Amino acid sequence: MTKPSLPDLLHAAVSAVGGTERPGQVAMAEAVAEAIDDNSHRLIQAGTGTGKSLGYLVPALAHGERVVVATATLALQRQLVERDLPRTVEALHPQLRRRPQFAMLKGRSNYLCLHRLHEGAPQDEEDGLFDQLEAAAPTSKLGQDLLRMRDWADETETGDRDDLTPGVSDKAWSQISVSSRECLGATKCAYGAECFAEAARERAKLADVVVTNHALLAIDAIEGAPVLPQHEVLIVDEAHELVSRVTGVATGELTPGQVNRAVKRAAKLVDEKTADALQTASETFERVMELALPGRLEQIPEDLGYALMSLRDSARNVISAIGATRDKSVHDEDAVRKQALAAVESIHGVAERITNGSEYDVVWYERHDRFGATLRVAPLSVSGLLREKLFEDRSVVLTSATLKLGGDFNGVAASLGLSAEGVEGDDVPVWRGLDVGSPFDYPKQGILYVAKHLATPGREGTRGDMMDELAELIEAAGGRTLGLFSSMRGAKAAAEELRGRLDNPILLQGEETLGELIKSFAADPKTCLFGTLSLWQGVDVPGPSCQLVVMDRIPFPRPDDPLMSARQKSVEEHGGNGFMAVAATHAALLMAQGAGRLVRASGDRGVVAVLDPRLATARYGSFLRATLPDFWYTTDRNQARRSLAAIDATAKADGK
Repeated sequence: MTKPSLPDLLHAAVSAVGGTERPGQVAMAEAVAEAIDDNSHRLIQAGTGTGKSLGYLVPALAHGERVVVATATLALQRQLVERDLPRTVEALHPQLRRRPQFAMLKGRSNYLCLHRLHEGAPQDEEDGLFDQLEAAAPTSKLGQDLLRMRDWADETETGDRDDLTPGVSDKAWSQISVSSRECLGATKCAYGAECFAEAARERAKLADVVVTNHALLAIDAIEGAPVLPQHEVLIVDEAHELVSRVTGVATGELTPGQVNRAVKRAAKLVDEKTADALQTASETFERVMELALPGRLEQIPEDLGYALMSLRDSARNVISAIGATRDKSVHDEDAVRKQALAAVESIHGVAERITNGSEYDVVWYERHDRFGATLRVAPLSVSGLLREKLFEDRSVVLTSATLKLGGDFNGVAASLGLSAEGVEGDDVPVWRGLDVGSPFDYPKQGILYVAKHLATPGREGTRGDMMDELAELIEAAGGRTLGLFSSMRGAKAAAEELRGRLDNPILLQGEETLGELIKSFAADPKTCLFGTLSLWQGVDVPGPSCQLVVMDRIPFPRPDDPLMSARQKSVEEHGGNGFMAVAATHAALLMAQGAGRLVRASGDRGVVAVLDPRLATARYGSFLRATLPDFWYTTDRNQARRSLAAIDATAKADGK
């Protein structure tokens, strides 16, 4: 039988989803197929509107061996599993003469745990989970959610948290879910045969395409115990997010509350002397944390070092003691023991990691007004981990709309543990970069306006001239504005100020769920939406409701961010330019993502306004501008206003 050609397969898939074939999509599909065939690696930048999902799904399905696709956002995971994959599989079936299987796989805590649902969360009280909450259900939101989840458990086929609508709080979900450490294991659990998480893993083992998330990919790489099924090809979508997601998984933390809970869980399972030692260590740690000031700890202070060693040693003794004793008087002993072990092992692991001290770790205190102090430890870099764990024994394709920073792939490649493009060596994964462009005509569809006349933003205080500029731009645009701010404080200040000055409705992140805010923003062209980080990447509003995207300042990391400043310092100590490698790279990624909110369809028109003159005047400005879409560039404020007014007038004439 003749093997179907890739162009024919892509054509069938694109027709099935009602799309249009684009040269960039074809180039991407060919590059992915090449990488799979010769077991090599690719970094592929595919701009908004390219149709990159089909660009990698079609060659992946044609390949025939198992492929894992890892994404950063829930929205893309759902799009792949609920829309793109079903249609593509049906479209390719006649030519492939097989119907590839696909499945979604997440971490265990994303699935409802039947054992915890029916037996209750192990706790000090011996009541079942619902006994204590049922009485409060009519008045307690938590109680109502738990009762709703109990009913949902009888009808759900997946047990997947994301299939529960409407959703519930993390606190409610934690009452019916377990981490992998707390899980009894299918063979020891009375509900193992019906377990939703185990069923998801079994489906993944049988699937040709497994859709997962960056966090599970990181756990699979870091913890050594395979979570994902064996696969020949890994495709990482939204790859600009991978480093931060892997860093998050590799970050440990300790809080007094967390340690206290572990003490309570372990106390009933070990002898009094062992429990008292952990209790004493917990109290010592709590006293140290009461005095903790936020910031990096380049050296571990003596009092903290002593508290951590006490925690480490007493936790180790508790772990040994729990394993050596049985107590039939404890209700549901196996679950109680497993949960206590998980809590104490987590404390032991972080305390030991910080006590051992590594030049490759960064340790710092954080302080929260409501929750008090937290001690954190994170890797200085995850590039070595990614080089070793990601690129061995499989072909890897990394794709995103934002992978070229300052005009090339080498910055992102370095963060992933890759050498510069074209460098070869025994232990160096060889990769090639490809920018397939975008179907949009950026110079004709958008303007990049930099407000060069404004004062350089300082660290503190309101910027009166910036507020005036923002108000004038919004008025010229007739609303239609997405305001991207580098801090929540800045977003709130702008919303408060402009609500008093403008007639346009101004929505503020945090005042409603993100989904509801975006829906309201898209529904009314006069409306503006202000917010911070998740809006820089999470808004997809094509059409006239979003014709002005404003960035209040270049989003450099805060100078007091312990991890970013440590990474910057490390680059400088090794002879590099720390500012460009860390701060400017961080800002470039965010700005490219933010600017990408403007043009989402071929008919979109608008302005990206950056209210920070440094983008025009600083030496690093050209690096940042080279990362943005190729919009027509101006620093003329009158030109920006005229263009916005003309775009607004056109939209109104079209009845939008």
